[in-house]
Amino acid sequence: MTAATRSSIVRVPKAGEMIAADLRRQIVLGELTEGQALPSETALMEQYGVSRPTLREAFRILESEQLISIRRGARGGARVLVPDSRVAARYAGLLLQYRKASIADVYEARSLLETAAVRTLAAKRTAADVQALADLVEKGEALIGNAVGYAEHDAEFHELLVKLSGNDTLDVLAGMLFHLIDAHHRAYAAGQEEVPAFASAKVVQRAHVKLLELIRARDADQAMEFWRKHLKQVSNYMTRGDVPELIDILS
Repeated sequence: MTAATRSSIVRVPKAGEMIAADLRRQIVLGELTEGQALPSETALMEQYGVSRPTLREAFRILESEQLISIRRGARGGARVLVPDSRVAARYAGLLLQYRKASIADVYEARSLLETAAVRTLAAKRTAADVQALADLVEKGEALIGNAVGYAEHDAEFHELLVKLSGNDTLDVLAGMLFHLIDAHHRAYAAGQEEVPAFASAKVVQRAHVKLLELIRARDADQAMEFWRKHLKQVSNYMTRGDVPELIDILS
């Protein structure tokens, strides 16, 4: 066989891969919804005209992608899961590990995406957007004395900023970074004798209040610059030499 002949060979997908692709398409299009049970193995084998091992190969593919969950036993079966940015974050994390990326890179990328989202949000914000942020800021006031609770609240605030920008692609990309940063925060906290003092929560809360004011005023440029500086301060604090590198938090 010549090199030209080898290069022209087209790989034909296996039957299991083709079944997985069909089921994946139905999940993505919403034809199969979250929590819905797939038909029995017998029904699917008849539908696709395949053997049980081939069908289970398709299930293994979808389960590895976290698009279905498999419960064993008499009451078991396959149920649909909604695509989650945590799956993409895991693969992205592995690629970043391979490329020897630092956690500082992740924070920088997060800052670029989030500040762009803040600028867009401030320029186009609606009364409903402002109210959603105001409600969350008010919730934060009650959590200042609860370090763990406030950390979760802060993550929710960052996610809401991006979501309210209205760009789904930006939301998905930022979601991947948020998961990586959350893993870093947890690894950092695990190495501390105690959770950082709640005084830091007060500083973050003031930043949330200030940003809300700028968004309410539709001051897009000032909102973006203020949030860029805030995220830089957070990054500087969380990427000091005594915190885990990316390869540690994803292992």
